[in-house]
Amino acid sequence: MLVDDEPLVRLGLRRLLDQEPDVELVAECADGEQALAAVAQHQPDVLLLDMQMPGKTGLEVLRALGTARPKAVVFVTAHDTYAIDAFEQHAVDYLLKPFDQRRFRVALARVRERLGTGAGDERLDRLLASLAPRTQWLERIPAKVANRVTLVPVGEIHWIEAADNYVRLHTGDGQYAVRETMNNLADQLDPRQFARVHRSAIVNLGRVKEMLALPSGDYTVVLESGTRLTLSRGYRKVFEEQIGRALS
Repeated sequence: MLVDDEPLVRLGLRRLLDQEPDVELVAECADGEQALAAVAQHQPDVLLLDMQMPGKTGLEVLRALGTARPKAVVFVTAHDTYAIDAFEQHAVDYLLKPFDQRRFRVALARVRERLGTGAGDERLDRLLASLAPRTQWLERIPAKVANRVTLVPVGEIHWIEAADNYVRLHTGDGQYAVRETMNNLADQLDPRQFARVHRSAIVNLGRVKEMLALPSGDYTVVLESGTRLTLSRGYRKVFEEQIGRALS
């Protein structure tokens, strides 16, 4: 069963599945609510599931299904973020858009192995638990300055920049270097307040002044401070959802 809100992605997956003689496609869905109904109706063995969709996300679909979920799940995502590290850690396969036939067949081989052994449910349970919504988020970030540690309130941060093995916090009062990775820090920040605009930058949504369209189709995010950051296409869809508007 296919679940993806992009018709072209579903078309590509359907064509790849048509080349597999032992695979029968029982349903296609464009959002999470359709997926829940279709799983109940068709009870598929395998679910190819998009992560970001209107309404329910892929993870929310799995949580809603509970023990009624299919035996094997392959995540389909356009966003190479910290969640992919969790997929790998818990041995749940994923397809990173755009993917080719070779990578697709690797995923199917893992699916066949899982269906044959019945393994994987426990690992998927751990994955869902590890990505469950947090009830607490960072409020202050400790930054070492000379011989003292400054606790930087996250609300005062305009944006965060990756810098080798550090991140740099940009505030109205200056910059602070923190020995942390972007992925780990992003995992601890409230997504209602902070959003990734590309691999090396996170912005405080409350500090965003405007978005400027570029001839290339990309966007420039302009902060209150005048700082301009490029909104990478790989993060655009998630950014739109977090900031609560569509860029078109």
